[in-house]
Amino acid sequence: MEKSLFFLLAVSFASVTMAQEMKIDSSKYQRMVTFTAEQDHKNMMQQLGIKALRPGPSGNESDANHANYDESLANPCPQLPEILTTKNGRKVTSADAWWKQRRPEIVEDLEREVYGRLPQNIPSVKWTVKVTDQEYVGFTPVVAKQLIGHVDNSSYPLINVDIKMMLVVPKNVKGPVPVLMMFGWPAFPSPAQPSPDDMEKLNEAFKQMMIKNDPNMKAIFDRYPAYMPITRLAGPNFFAPKPESEFSPTEQLLAAGWGYATIDPGSIQADNGAGITRGIIGLVNKGQPRKPDDWGALRAWAWGAARGLDYLETDSLVDAKKVGIEGVSRYGKAALVTLAFEPRFAVGLIGSSGKGGATLHRRVFGEAVESLTGGEYYWMAGNYMKYGASEASFGSKTGCDLPVDSHELIALCAPRFTFISYGIPEKGDAKWLDQQGSYMATVAAGSVFKLLGKKDLGVSNDYQTEKMPPVNTGLLDGELAWRQHDGGHTDAPNFKYFIPWASKLLKYEKTPVKR
Repeated sequence: MEKSLFFLLAVSFASVTMAQEMKIDSSKYQRMVTFTAEQDHKNMMQQLGIKALRPGPSGNESDANHANYDESLANPCPQLPEILTTKNGRKVTSADAWWKQRRPEIVEDLEREVYGRLPQNIPSVKWTVKVTDQEYVGFTPVVAKQLIGHVDNSSYPLINVDIKMMLVVPKNVKGPVPVLMMFGWPAFPSPAQPSPDDMEKLNEAFKQMMIKNDPNMKAIFDRYPAYMPITRLAGPNFFAPKPESEFSPTEQLLAAGWGYATIDPGSIQADNGAGITRGIIGLVNKGQPRKPDDWGALRAWAWGAARGLDYLETDSLVDAKKVGIEGVSRYGKAALVTLAFEPRFAVGLIGSSGKGGATLHRRVFGEAVESLTGGEYYWMAGNYMKYGASEASFGSKTGCDLPVDSHELIALCAPRFTFISYGIPEKGDAKWLDQQGSYMATVAAGSVFKLLGKKDLGVSNDYQTEKMPPVNTGLLDGELAWRQHDGGHTDAPNFKYFIPWASKLLKYEKTPVKR
């Protein structure tokens, strides 16, 4: 019976979609290029004059081409680019010199060589609240809003981009409240259920629709007159609350008086090379391949998060000056890029981000530059592929030739609050991510936080000699923080440390609503 209903809905949806597509005269617009990921990768190699790339290492340590995990071989070029020295050799000793001279130089290098530039002609986004629901998450009453951000595609209607986001805000505290935006898959946390009377009406309507679609259904319903096809979902259990240790990150946020927003990166830009002529990158390029300094998926996801913040700035339930960004793994990379390039985000929780995130590019330990110039090339600017080239018109290059590195990306986040999070290899946060390389970058970035009058990790900025603290020992006394938990490829174990750390720095204290 359910399949019949889904069939009817699918046919109806397909009909609407076809009708919409029929209104578009595709002959008026430049034809979209449809590449496989391999074809797109090859196209960028040709643009750059690259004949051959070094293959990326294997994550399997038993393979002949396994990644290096020997620390003595991990630093072929141990000296990082000077973070507080300008291109012309001047030492940066003031905040003014950082903002006006050195920071723009770093931004230029990162945009040109690593993540790509934002186009000047990105169309606007119009946000719509699709559904507003009153729900309970555990003991916390919340308002949940399903949001759609439609990107204006009037200049190229062959590509449609609708950004999906879910905002969940507690009702039991005085607002507006801080919000942590997280890269993930939006869903209502605990959809409100119809009353018994409404459920009876729904079931009656459902039965009539099924009988109309297939008269044979009447005999079945007659045999089971008390059967209700549509049933209520399990509601919150107020009599057996979970132990605090079992609270999810979102439950912890709500309990602390925070809201959260989940934004779908795939609705902004596909996480594959074949989709690079679609999504927001494809829309701006009118379905054509990228140029070498065009933005990659990481920068596109960061742009989408910034557009989500545009909406949050209009919502009276949200304190838009206290919005953070969070992500894990590839979305940890995206969260760090977001915090670095979008100054309106006040705080970031950067989880297990690896190469392209917090880990130093020039380190040869686990995930390599060649890993990103191969399979995950579309995360980055095309120009980044040059640093994996073994044979090209310009010769060959490695990560050591990069004019910039991840310590400078972290430094772009200063003076805003930046929490770098990792787990341990034994639980699944693989050595591949190079926790040591991320710690080195975080240590080196601290000099900029201190220049801007903020506290860093509380250690020296000598990234070559400082040792990672023991697992479960957080360096949380400054605006730049580090903590390696004893869990796996997640930042969930660090939420109970991140939330009070961020609340203190944001000067936010939960104030219950008086009833």
